[in-house]
Amino acid sequence: MIKAIVFDFDGLIVDTESAWFDCYAKVLGGYGIPFPTEVFAACVGSHGGQIEAYIRQMAEGRTEISEVRKAAAKLHAEKMKTVALRDGVAEYIEAAQRLGLKVGLASSSDRAWVESFLSRFGLLDSFEVIKTKDDVANVKPDPELYLKAIQALGIEAHEALAFEDSANGAAAAKAAGLWCVIVPNPVTEQLAFGSVDGRLRSMADRPLEDVIGELQASPLP
Repeated sequence: MIKAIVFDFDGLIVDTESAWFDCYAKVLGGYGIPFPTEVFAACVGSHGGQIEAYIRQMAEGRTEISEVRKAAAKLHAEKMKTVALRDGVAEYIEAAQRLGLKVGLASSSDRAWVESFLSRFGLLDSFEVIKTKDDVANVKPDPELYLKAIQALGIEAHEALAFEDSANGAAAAKAAGLWCVIVPNPVTEQLAFGSVDGRLRSMADRPLEDVIGELQASPLP
């Protein structure tokens, strides 16, 4: 029986990811540097090492990576002033609470970043457990974030359902032994997700009760 829901944050609760892609693409485009979706998407849900390596290589002789970062961050900060929750997120959190499920969050971002958005949307108290990169040695696709989240929730891995938007996040959830349903955003929708337990265009597509019911009729993950 599923006893808990564990949400990712970036790209799933709030689509900060598509905004980051747009901002980097715009800044790099000003230097005549292309920014393929696949370069960015490969790092979504994890760390940005591949993105930094790409920018360093392509921007050599044109600009410094610190200038690219600064310009992209400025654009992103402006976009975040008007960002909204993804469709169906609030309803899924409310449904989980109504069903008596524990609610957790596991994010490769830092705690200050995650909690600033949750506070803005009045959701901070909705999560019994929040695990971020501040709590682990290895972020996704390593399973450590999910393992720490379910330990703190006091449940077994097969009793938890993770919602993810990225291939790195889905790999982490499955490696930890959780159920995993993906809800891609515009940047990640073309990725290969490997073995997952379901896919939604958005959480507004189907009630949480229906998703859980279907999974509980299936073999264990």
